[in-house]
Amino acid sequence: MKKIKCATLEGIDALAIDIEASFIRALPNFIIVGLANSSIQESKERVKSALLVNSFKFPALKLTINLSPSDIAKSGTFYDLGIALLIALHSEPKDDIFEDFFVFGEVGLDGSLKDTKDIFVLVLSLAKAGKIKNIFVPEASVAKLSLIPNINIYYAKTLKKACEFFIDKTSLKPYENTSLDFKFFEIDKQKYYYDLSYDADFNEVKGQSLGLEAALIAVSGQHNIIYEGSAGCGKSMIIKRMKDIMPPMSLEEILEFAKLESLDNKEPSFRPKRQIRSPHHTSTKSSIFGGGSFGAKIGEIALANNGILFFDELPHFPKMILEALREPLEDFCILISRVNSKILYKTKFLFAAALNPCPCGNLLSLEKKCRCNELEINRYKAKLSEPFLDRIDMYVVMNEAKIDAKSTTSSRQMHEKVISAFKKQKQRGQENLNGKLSDKELKKYCVLSEDAKNILAQARQNFALSYRSLNKILKVARTIADLENSDNILSSHVLKSISYRKR
Repeated sequence: MKKIKCATLEGIDALAIDIEASFIRALPNFIIVGLANSSIQESKERVKSALLVNSFKFPALKLTINLSPSDIAKSGTFYDLGIALLIALHSEPKDDIFEDFFVFGEVGLDGSLKDTKDIFVLVLSLAKAGKIKNIFVPEASVAKLSLIPNINIYYAKTLKKACEFFIDKTSLKPYENTSLDFKFFEIDKQKYYYDLSYDADFNEVKGQSLGLEAALIAVSGQHNIIYEGSAGCGKSMIIKRMKDIMPPMSLEEILEFAKLESLDNKEPSFRPKRQIRSPHHTSTKSSIFGGGSFGAKIGEIALANNGILFFDELPHFPKMILEALREPLEDFCILISRVNSKILYKTKFLFAAALNPCPCGNLLSLEKKCRCNELEINRYKAKLSEPFLDRIDMYVVMNEAKIDAKSTTSSRQMHEKVISAFKKQKQRGQENLNGKLSDKELKKYCVLSEDAKNILAQARQNFALSYRSLNKILKVARTIADLENSDNILSSHVLKSISYRKR
């Protein structure tokens, strides 16, 4: 009995699957077992056509294909190639001709091999887990897969060429890995890539120096931030431009982002650009956190991993959703449980939000009169609980810009400062940026001067700060010190950090 290795998706990770084939002398029949859905069952017709068109003989036997383990539901058309190879080469004397190879690919009716969106996700996931070394895929899949390190990629355009390779493995050499064509720098033998092109520029923001400074700090350390201000003062404008000045990315982060793009049915770009996800306030809880009736599917907060999650008009989101955000904001992961599956998603994102000061949006306006009474304002803000706000690093109140206000900085200038602060954090040996430091890392990397310690102790007493709030202040102060090229956190850094706390 011959078998070929393939894989299936469980949530966002891959699980290895064996495609097994048995040929029995009985009435000719072709069946596929192992919880295969309709897309796999339909492969019988695709594979039959591809074999007969290319002069292969379809065996007059009872043919059973088993996808093992058989208790896991499977779907996808990338099993076609493995099934076709097992049938085409069933008479080969060696049982181990497919040993050490994972095989993926959809087969056309004419025997051509086609790429599918799942192949990149599966191979990347298996490679990160160290479970894969050699793969055989359609030629159309090679460009994306060649960026994944430490794997040997073999490929073909047609089923016939694929069969020739497995009969004589010397007929093809593995595809050479390619590298990203972007600017990068190296720290401790790790490359970090960045892109100096900007979809929208901060030079379009007039005035708002406080909001721009807060954005620079938030991006440099991946700090959660909320902007409050009157309608039209530039809150959303600033947040939407933050994605282009986000810190550089390692190859692993770029590939992980490409994996999320594939899961989101997008063609991976492989640009060192962190993404921004901005769900509408009418979005369901399942669409934001992930889930579904039959299996746990990826949601917005998992798709925002290593990027920005932006909630515009924050108080309009259901209170249930805002309270459920507390776990991913604190633990940087979320477990979605269903009867048939339990999936753990990483949620290490920068949370950014914008809200008006009142329902009509004019409470802080210098030109328009507020139409809301005190009860309406209190009800409007009551959705933002203290435990939720305690997980926000920075809270910025923005005023309207003056008519004659001018731009004060550009995205290029801000991005260069972000890159400089990023280098300082990595040169200290930090795995995570300042906003995502653990308590243990906090003690190691956030060294305070004596004056800074005294100010922090006084602030704790005066403002009744929680332990979490003190840690948030320390993290923001660490980023402010990095932007000012200071090794230690000084009193001025702590004072500025305290000024960004919600009071």
